[in-house]
Formats: sequence, structure tokens, C-alpha cells
Amino acid sequence: MMKFLFAAAALAATALSAPAFAQEAPKKPQLIVAISVDQFSTVLFNRYRPHFTGGLKRLADGVAFANGYQAHAATETCPGHSTILTGSHPARTGIVANAWYDRKAPREDKDVYCAEDERVPGSTSRAYTVSPYHLKVPAMGDRMKRADPAARIVAVAGKDRSAIMMGGHGPDQRWYWKSNTFVSDLVTTPAPVVAQVNGVVAQALAQPRAPLTPPAFCAGKDKPVTVGTMTVGTGRFAREAGDASAFTRSPELDGATLAMAGALFQQMQLGKGGHTDLLAVSLAATDYVGHGFGTDGMEMCLQIASLDADLAGFFSLLDKSGVDYAVVLTADHGGADAPERAREQGIADAARMAQSISPDAIGTEIGRRLGLSGDVLAGEYHVAAGVPEGRHAEVIALGKQLIAAHPQVEAVYTAAEVAAHPLPTTRPEQWTTLDKFRASFDPERSGDLLVALKRNITTIANPRPGIVATHGTIHDYDRMVPILFWRSGVAPDNRQESAMTVDILPTLASLIGLNVPQGEIDGKCLDIVPGDGTNCQ
Repeated sequence: MMKFLFAAAALAATALSAPAFAQEAPKKPQLIVAISVDQFSTVLFNRYRPHFTGGLKRLADGVAFANGYQAHAATETCPGHSTILTGSHPARTGIVANAWYDRKAPREDKDVYCAEDERVPGSTSRAYTVSPYHLKVPAMGDRMKRADPAARIVAVAGKDRSAIMMGGHGPDQRWYWKSNTFVSDLVTTPAPVVAQVNGVVAQALAQPRAPLTPPAFCAGKDKPVTVGTMTVGTGRFAREAGDASAFTRSPELDGATLAMAGALFQQMQLGKGGHTDLLAVSLAATDYVGHGFGTDGMEMCLQIASLDADLAGFFSLLDKSGVDYAVVLTADHGGADAPERAREQGIADAARMAQSISPDAIGTEIGRRLGLSGDVLAGEYHVAAGVPEGRHAEVIALGKQLIAAHPQVEAVYTAAEVAAHPLPTTRPEQWTTLDKFRASFDPERSGDLLVALKRNITTIANPRPGIVATHGTIHDYDRMVPILFWRSGVAPDNRQESAMTVDILPTLASLIGLNVPQGEIDGKCLDIVPGDGTNCQ
């Protein structure tokens, strides 16, 4: 059977014993645990739900909204994480992409990373200073601290941007995986427990990893698929000693992240201070596996089985503490499979984006026709900084014409057209393409042209090791994610109605009596007490 790294949590702190939970949980939990599984689509949830036996089974047997949505068009890590604990779409959070182009930026590098503070001298989009500077709204932890300064807020993640967006502006602890270890950009650090977990992780990384033994339900996924010069679909995560890249693109990363979260939970005694605390955890391995191997091979099957087991270990640790906790689990976005495998499975129109539709290619053609030299388009279809201001309108008009004529394009809008469109108020499954773009539009950060590719077109033109599949489109395989609530004493309930990740904040706020004015957010409280509804009053 598979060996999981979550056992590292037991080495990080002494386990605490406690009596079992009562059948009826108190109205106000002592701890909120908010978990994001990066790229955990509704497709994956439904595909593997019959096989869950551990932590994912516990959550699936809670109040489960399988028809959840990251409703906006910008289905990427940073925008998606920005919605989960703010209650707001990217149009309000300001996080419209993982990175955006700012032609007015007072530095040569005009790309801006979503979780950097470019005001810091020397910060670039690739060698950046980690910061929540660009998040325009408070996250749940920020609101909790305003209401009760004694509340403790902790964020642990496999990516820095995920920790930033879920932890908000002022967490007590913020840790994320970087350069083969967990690091923090905050001054105050609990050195003993962090050093201990990092030491265990380093020891694991220094050893070779034998191939994982798949559970029986993965057998049908063991099929090789040729992607360019690579073969994916049959991997079992064996790795050489010290291979940090293979560690990161495997279930081991989630095990390490949960070990760190468990260790911080124990050291800080979260949930035991007489008020409600928040532990936000983002697990990145599903995303790395999806990008590196696709979403429907042996690799993803092993990843989901591992996630199920590791979450079981994490919840067991929480159970033993005696803390009354409530959990929500969702994802920042979904994901599409590699088009090569999709075609083998009968999706005839699955294809890779043509290089001719890229901003570089379109910009070159615009420059040729309009007599403009240098870069014309940059970033995600932004007019480049070198284009004279008086010619921007020409560039945008011709760009829209050229892009709209491409056979892989479903729709293209100018920034002015999106800005003039009202924010959608209908349920997410009813949203038009323009609605989706409007929900993730910021006039200072979004592109001058917003492009929607047709269904089953992946934005990776040329696959390479680690990047064979992706997300980021307006289509439901990228938008739909599960939203799962669990708390001891709450009856199972499979909910068929749609929900949005922006609904999570007001729902959790209702459980702990946190006042969040409706006018400050986009989401609405979900009734997660079947037959009662008192949590939303």
C-alpha cells in the first residue's frame, strides 16, 4: 500500500487526547478549517467519489454541493483562491490573473505577479517580494481579527499565492512551499515546529521514492498516452533521491503541507483560546499532477487516492484534539485533460491552441498592417507600453478583428465592452460569456482584449515536461468545483442546486456570528443545516 508523508505531523508535536464529539455540535465552532485543493474539478470529484474511503469520504458525506462554481472567466490559481475566503469575485478582489501586464509600471519588467509588492526596490514578476498588496478586499481572517483581535489566523499552502489569497492581509502565520522547503514572509515564526517538519520533509526528499502501489480502482487508468515526445498516463511517482521537482509534482507535496498545517494547529493550540480561529490550507499537488500528466491517467488516480488518505490523517489529528471544528473544502478552478488523451476518448475537437492566436503573433500582424515597430501586444492581449497612446484604439480594433476571425475563438471583447456590462446576478450556470468576463474584470489590470477560446481548446500550444494540460478557460470543466461542508453532528445532504465559491465566506461567517455587510461582497449565505436554515439568519 502507499506510504504517506502525513505521518510527519506526529513527529512535529505531541498528540493531544480529548473526548469524542457530542452528537449535536455547539452553534459556534472553535475552529474553521478552509481547504482548497488546487485544480480539483467537479469532474474529478464525481469520477472518484464512489472510491473515497478517507477524508474526502467524510466531506462528501457532509453537506455537498457538487455543482459549485468558480463562476468567473479567469480560472487560474490566484483569482480562484481570492474568491474562497473573501466572498467576492475577482472584479472586486482585483485579482484578475496569476499575473497581469501594467504598461505604466515604473520598472522595465511590466509584468506584475498577483502576490508581489512591486513597490519594493528590486522586486520583479519572477524574483518578487511576496505580499497581499494587490488583494483589494479583506479576507475572512481579516474580518475575524477586526471583530476579535485575539482570533488566530494561519495559512499553509503549496504555493505562495494561495497562502496570500486565503490568509489575507494580516494572518498570524503564513507558510508556503518554496525552494524545497516551507518558508514564510512574516517576521514572527514558530521556529521549533517548523524546523522539525521541514527536517522531516528534507529527510524524505533525500531518500529515493519507490513506485506507489495503485488501489484496484486505478487499474483502468493505466494506459500510456503520447504527448509530443513524452509519454504520460502510467506513472507511479517513483523518484530519485533529491529530485525536488518530482517531489513537488507528486502526492508527497500535499502530505508535507498537511503535516505543516497539523503541526501549527497543535503548537498554536488553535481552537482552544475561547474564540474561533481559522486554519486555511491550500493543497497544490493535484494541480501539479494535472499540469504534468493530465487529469485522467494513473498519475491523477494515485494523487486523488493519496489526497483521500492524507486528509483522513489530518482530520484524525483534529479529532483527537477535542476541538469543535467546521470544514469547507473546495478548489480554485477545475482543469482539462491533455487533448491527446481526450481525442482517444472520443472528444474529436480537442486540440491545442494554434500559435497564430497568441498575443505575440497577433501583435506582429497588427504591427505589420499599422506600421508599428517593436512589441504591439503583451501579457494577455494588453497594448504594449511602446505603442503611442494615440494609436491604442487602432490596435484594439484591428486586434479584435483578427482574433475574432480565428477558427479556435468563440468570442472576443474589448475592455470597454466588458466594463459597460453589468455584473451578473443570475445563478452561475446561466451566465453568458460576457458575464464571466465581467466577473473577473478590473479596468486597471485586465487586458485590452478579452478572448474566449472554443470548448476543448487548451491554451498550451507546445507541451513540455511538467506542462501537458491546463485550465484557464470560460468552460465548465474549468469553472465547476465541489463545495463541501462538514461539521460533527450535521446530517449528510447532497445538494443539487448550484453554489459559488463566493458563497463560502458568508456561510462560514453565519456559523461564527461574524457580521459581513452584504453590500461588501458578492456571495450569499448557503443553508448548510438541512431542515433548519438557522445558520443563514
